[in-house]
Amino acid sequence: MNTVINLLSVIPVRREPAHRSELVSQLLFGEYAEVLEEQADFVKVRCLYDDYEGWVQASQLTIVDDVLRTDTYVCDWCQEVSVAGKTVRVPLCTPIYQPEEQAILIGNREIRYLGRNETNYWEIVHKKFNKENLQLIYKKFMNTPYLWGGKSVFGIDCSGLAQQVYKMFGIKLLRDAYLQAEQGTAVDTLDESKLGDLAFFQNENGKVTHVGILIEGDKIVHASGNVRIDTVDADGIMNVDTGKRTHRLHSVRRVL
Repeated sequence: MNTVINLLSVIPVRREPAHRSELVSQLLFGEYAEVLEEQADFVKVRCLYDDYEGWVQASQLTIVDDVLRTDTYVCDWCQEVSVAGKTVRVPLCTPIYQPEEQAILIGNREIRYLGRNETNYWEIVHKKFNKENLQLIYKKFMNTPYLWGGKSVFGIDCSGLAQQVYKMFGIKLLRDAYLQAEQGTAVDTLDESKLGDLAFFQNENGKVTHVGILIEGDKIVHASGNVRIDTVDADGIMNVDTGKRTHRLHSVRRVL
């Protein structure tokens, strides 16, 4: 099976091999995948970060021989990268394989990461999980529009938000909320929760359909319409703008 990389800003991963098919996830610039199947203009891939599978337009991917590793990510809302001499603007949480402004080869493309400084490149090894660092990341996502299957500052869903925020602290979360609800350890009650715990919410059938990150006091940051901060209690989430109950609490998990 071929290993491929995305060298565009953000590309769609779809449920079926067609442009009209449902968006189920995305690949950010620099994310690798394994090709599982080929069909017409599409390939079925498995993302190497979270094992999520879906269909991607074949022309949006570059075949590679090696998989590079990194603990450095873009921490600006958007950052410029030169790909074979052309500028690509990549979003927050994009992996960076060469933080210095010197060229490297990925596949058959010359890559140069531009404008490196202490504020726009994030090295996990130097970033402890604390209130200040958590705020620094999630505040950059604030007001990002909700997008089913999205995981960037151009559009994101609830589990994509949790996954991308925790990636910046070296915590690998799975792609969907119901999968994330099986990770970490259970917290018995909301009153026992700590900064950074994940709160999960259920539909009328008891299935986990939503996730958010617990922050100070009774506040939660989550993607619902847009990335926002609302209040949460033992019953669920209350929209601070409308005063309406929007999500029913299922469980709390600690992944840190």
